[in-house]
Amino acid sequence: MHKEEFKTLPLSVVEFLNYLSVVKNKSELTVLEYASDLRLFFKFLLLYRQKVDKSSSFDLIDISSIGLDLIETVSIQDAYAFLAYCRTERNNDAASRARKASALRAYFKYMSVNTKQIDENPMQELESPKMKKSLPKYLTLEESINLLNSIDGKFKERDYCIITLFLNCGLRLSELVNLNYGDIRSDNSMRITGKGNKERIVYLNDMCLNAVKDYLKVRPVEGVKDKNALFLSSRLSRISPKTVQHIVKTFLDKAGLGDQGFSTHKLRHTAATLMYQQGNVDVLLIKEILGHENLSTTEIYTHIVDAQLKDAVDSNPLNKALKNK
Repeated sequence: MHKEEFKTLPLSVVEFLNYLSVVKNKSELTVLEYASDLRLFFKFLLLYRQKVDKSSSFDLIDISSIGLDLIETVSIQDAYAFLAYCRTERNNDAASRARKASALRAYFKYMSVNTKQIDENPMQELESPKMKKSLPKYLTLEESINLLNSIDGKFKERDYCIITLFLNCGLRLSELVNLNYGDIRSDNSMRITGKGNKERIVYLNDMCLNAVKDYLKVRPVEGVKDKNALFLSSRLSRISPKTVQHIVKTFLDKAGLGDQGFSTHKLRHTAATLMYQQGNVDVLLIKEILGHENLSTTEIYTHIVDAQLKDAVDSNPLNKALKNK
């Protein structure tokens, strides 16, 4: 991967980012995020080690010449000092700091294990900040129906199809906008390209099939700029993530759900939750439908039921009567 901004990075970092892109098949967004995290770390390190004047502008600190002589001296204490700096000086939340810790672990593993440029991995025991686990927000069945019933306008068939796929198939936003015309297959399934360019097949139910068929009847053919794209914008090019987010927000507002923090990703949560709660779908199958790499990611939907069961017991009037005694 060759990015203009990578020229300001140490050579070993550029090589690591190329490795992530070419060998590990990480998405461009992940590579750019790791580049940003490692750039920040090495600028901090030079300042922390007093290799540059403290009055220097942080953004202008040059790290391009950093070599193995400095990298070999990095310790886990440097990493924790960096994470503390990110929290106190840059107001990074736990999730942002956890990603930075992940970037450091991956880079130093590459340097010590994969390429053996350094003898030991100082980040092998680096821990990530504890993150508060919150249950995913989702629409109820009734709210989902109200949302679908609110869809109208010039692009009604397209917008209805988009939201139907979100609510039934649990697509990520990036997966939806990257859908191609040819991804709708003759066996009533859909090919989805997920994170890391991993493909999965999801079978379409009758609701999705009808929505797709209705949309394809009105999908423009003449003057289309991206003939492969399934969903087109008003300018006949592939629809953008920003446009899809605007579509979802517009109809959430119209359905009276606009002030509850819902988003395209919450529609993905809704699909998984409704399948698990009311469709009695096994969590392993939901994992495959959503394209999760680890089962632990999918198991959050089982916790929703656990929380609701607890709330049900807590709401027993006998429990309330005893509390007031």
